[in-house]
Amino acid sequence: MADLFTTEPQQPLAEALRPRTLADVIGQSHLLGEGKPLRLAFEAGKAHSMILWGPPGVGKTTLARLMAHAFNSEFIALSAVFAGVKDIRAAMEQAQHNLDQLGRHTLLFVDEIHRFNKAQQDALLPFVESGLVTFVGATTENPSFEVNSALLSRAQVYVLKSLDDAEMRQLLDKARRAALPHLSFDEVAIDTLVGFADGDARRFLNLLEQADTAASSTGTTKIDGKFVENALTLNARRFDKGGDNFYDQISALHKSVRGSNPDAALYWFCRMIDGGADPRYLSRRIVRMAWEDIGLADPRALTMVNDAAATYERLGSPEGELALGQAVVYLAIAAKSNAGYNAFNAAMAFVKRDKSREVPVHLRNAPTKLMKELGYGHEYRYAHDEPGAYAAGETYLPDGMAEPGWYQPVPRGLESKIADKLAYLRELDRQAREA
Repeated sequence: MADLFTTEPQQPLAEALRPRTLADVIGQSHLLGEGKPLRLAFEAGKAHSMILWGPPGVGKTTLARLMAHAFNSEFIALSAVFAGVKDIRAAMEQAQHNLDQLGRHTLLFVDEIHRFNKAQQDALLPFVESGLVTFVGATTENPSFEVNSALLSRAQVYVLKSLDDAEMRQLLDKARRAALPHLSFDEVAIDTLVGFADGDARRFLNLLEQADTAASSTGTTKIDGKFVENALTLNARRFDKGGDNFYDQISALHKSVRGSNPDAALYWFCRMIDGGADPRYLSRRIVRMAWEDIGLADPRALTMVNDAAATYERLGSPEGELALGQAVVYLAIAAKSNAGYNAFNAAMAFVKRDKSREVPVHLRNAPTKLMKELGYGHEYRYAHDEPGAYAAGETYLPDGMAEPGWYQPVPRGLESKIADKLAYLRELDRQAREA
C-alpha cells in the first residue's frame, strides 16, 4: 500500500514541459530569433539587468531560469506578492555568500515586480548598481507606470508577446509527443482549446491536462469539440479589468468608432463584454464617444446612446448589452465631428489663462431700480423682437475681446447646415456694422 505521507506529487504538465534550453522555447522570435536582442545576450554569455513585460504564460520565468544557466549564475527567485524588504536583504546576503564562498554570480528574479512598493524597489537599487546581482524583473503591467524610474533606468525592458495560433499548435505537438501520445484531437477541439488559452502557454497546457484527466475518466482517447465544451472548465478569456489590456481595448473601441468601422467597433465591444468588463463602464464611455466624436454632426446619436444606457439599466445583462452594442454600431456609422469638442477645449484653455473680464453692461440683469439707473441691461436688443429673431451686429463677448472663432463646424452631417447658418448670420452682422 502506498504511503500517503511520502508519495511525491505529480508534476503539472506545464512544469514538466518547461524548456530546458533556448531551442526549446516556443514563441518570442522577435527577441530570441537570430540576431535578436535576447539571443545575442545569451550567445555573448554576458548578463544585464532587465524587465520582461508581457501577459501571463509567455515564458518570463522560463527565460530568467535559462539566463541563470547560460550565464553560469546562481538563481534566486522572489515573488513580489509575498516578499518584503526583509526577504530582499536575505536574498542579497545569499548573493554575497554565493560570490564569496562559491565564486558564482547571482541572477535575482523578481516575479510581478509591479507589486513591490517604492521602498521595496529602492531596496534593490544599491545591489543592482554594485553588480552584486543581475536583476531580472517580470511584470504583466506597464513598467513605465509601475516601476520606479531609478530602477527602470538601470534595466532594459523587453516586451514579450502572447503566443499566436501556430505557436500554440507547436506546443500541442510537443505536449502530445512528451506526455499525451494516447490522445487525438480533431480540428474543432484544437481550435477551441487554442481560443480559450488566449495566447497563454501555461493555460493551454493546463487545459490539455484537464482534457487528459477527463478522457481517462470516461475511457476515451479521441477529443473532439463537443468533448472539450462539455468536459472542461472554459473560463473567460484573459482580461485585466484595471491594467494596460483594459485600457488598450477601450482605446481600440473608441478609435474604431471614430474611424467609422462598425465591425471593428463591435468586435472590441464584444471582446470587453466577453472578458468581464462592466457594461455600465462601457455605457459611460460610449456616451462620451457620442459627445466627443459625433457631436452636432448627428444629434440623434446622443439620444441613441443615452437610451441604450437606460435600456441596459432596465434590462441588465445579457439582454441590455444588445442595446449598447447597437449604439456602438450607430456611432461608428454616424457622421463625425469633433468641432464642439475642440471648441470646448479651446474655450476652457483660454479661460484658464485669461484675466477675469467683466460682463458688458447691456448683458447684465437689472432686477432693481439701482441697477437700471446704473445702465444694467440698457440697449439690450431682445432677439425675438428682431427680424428673423436675430439681433444683427449685437455683441455678447466681454468688451474688447475679439471673436475667437472656437467653433468651426465640419462639412458633414447636420453641421454642414449649421455652417451655412453661421455664415449667413455673420454676413448679417457685417452688413449691420457697415450700415
